[in-house]
Amino acid sequence: MKFARSIALAATANLAIISAPVAFAQDSPSTEKSAPASPDLQVRTRDLSGTFGGQRVDFRATIKENLLSGDDGKPEAVIVTTSYVKQPRDTSRPVFFLFNGGPGSGSVWLQMGAFGPKRVAIPSDAKDDGAPPYPLLDNPDSLLDVADLVFIDPPGTGFSYLTEGTDPKKYYGLEQDARAVATIIRRWLNDNGRWNSPKYLGGESYGTTRTAMVARELEGETYNDVGLNGLVLISTILDFAGREPTPGNEMAYIVTLPNMAAAAYYHGKVDAPSVEAIVEEARQFAIGPFATALLKGQDLPADERAAVRAELSRLTGLSETYLDQADLRVTDQRFYKELLRDRGLTIGRLDSRYTGRDFDNAGETPDGDPSFYGIDAGYTAAINSWARETLGFETDREYQSIGSEPGRNWQWTISGRGRSAYLNVAPYIGDAMRQNSGLRTFVAQGYYDFATPFFGAEYSLKRTGIPQDRVEYHYYDAGHMMYVRDEDRAKLSRDIRAFIRSR
Repeated sequence: MKFARSIALAATANLAIISAPVAFAQDSPSTEKSAPASPDLQVRTRDLSGTFGGQRVDFRATIKENLLSGDDGKPEAVIVTTSYVKQPRDTSRPVFFLFNGGPGSGSVWLQMGAFGPKRVAIPSDAKDDGAPPYPLLDNPDSLLDVADLVFIDPPGTGFSYLTEGTDPKKYYGLEQDARAVATIIRRWLNDNGRWNSPKYLGGESYGTTRTAMVARELEGETYNDVGLNGLVLISTILDFAGREPTPGNEMAYIVTLPNMAAAAYYHGKVDAPSVEAIVEEARQFAIGPFATALLKGQDLPADERAAVRAELSRLTGLSETYLDQADLRVTDQRFYKELLRDRGLTIGRLDSRYTGRDFDNAGETPDGDPSFYGIDAGYTAAINSWARETLGFETDREYQSIGSEPGRNWQWTISGRGRSAYLNVAPYIGDAMRQNSGLRTFVAQGYYDFATPFFGAEYSLKRTGIPQDRVEYHYYDAGHMMYVRDEDRAKLSRDIRAFIRSR
């Protein structure tokens, strides 16, 4: 998480020219000028045990503040990592580095929802998480039986922060953020003696964008020194053009159509044998007759328009009158409001299984996202309780589960790319895979996720330059955070466990 609130703010800002790359110095500060005093850095460790994947595992939990300094020795950022390492240490075990998205999201979602040793208990059936207390449960779906886990909170997320006076442009951006995370990964490998361990890199939502950019830093740029075994992409967003329904960009309507069909099926607006069946029909229609019709624009013949409109209505559950008024182009925001308008309900963006009630039923778009406000309080309570009370982390800082500061300042350009109106980082995954014959990619997508549509992930990763024999796709009967559904959390755990074991 979360390609939700902060990405929407940042993506609409004017693109700015990226600042010069930042060097993260690890040497002593310059003797010519005294650098500001470094902040006191915390390291808190607890020895714990649990049962994961059916195996009893003793592990060491460490929450640590890591300092990044500029090349002048000035402290610039404090990045918090939370690691879980099996005891006694075994350097032959894989290490799995994980982060969430946003940009601006802390790792709370993957840590307390999917893969950490504890998870927060929230309803599995797309219902509101209600009021506290929110139980913290043992998480048998954690991957600690097959890998050591390192959760990273990039600058401006979680408890991580920029020091006073640090220019946000040095850390808040596609390249800057990736460089900082890559530096933290190298340091962790140094500090823990794990350079020759199998290594996996994974993120959710914008975290998949970060995964592509960090892989570029580790394998394709800078030092080219960290070999990776696998990339794990959960709720993938790599090609941003497919998510922007600006006038003239027809791909936004094409890649979201299968999601509309899935949501309509879930809420009983269309008939089909299964969600998989309706999704496949929508895929074929989207890439065939629907794409053709949109690309013809005003040259689309009336009879062809009528046929496309009728099929579009059958797949989405929307009336032909509404589709005609929308010129066959229904934005996702309009769909959330329109699908269940007759029931006085809206549906979720992150997970369209969720429903909510707006102030009134006359609007064009919903007041909010019921699939976000339905779970966020539980996760925030859980990470604060776990970090502060169990791991002993002490701070006056508020945990940024979805921080707005990175999103407001994010630099959406990549140096050397010229005009960047079309942002697609999928080629960096192709570069890494072509240069590393042992690198594989795992893609996890929820059928009910409109924030990062599964058809968009398929479209971005099936194009030229990405070895298809080393990419595997997995689908889940939930949304953006498929692990909120108990059955899909267990399935996601099994699928990634098998992916790691099959190296």
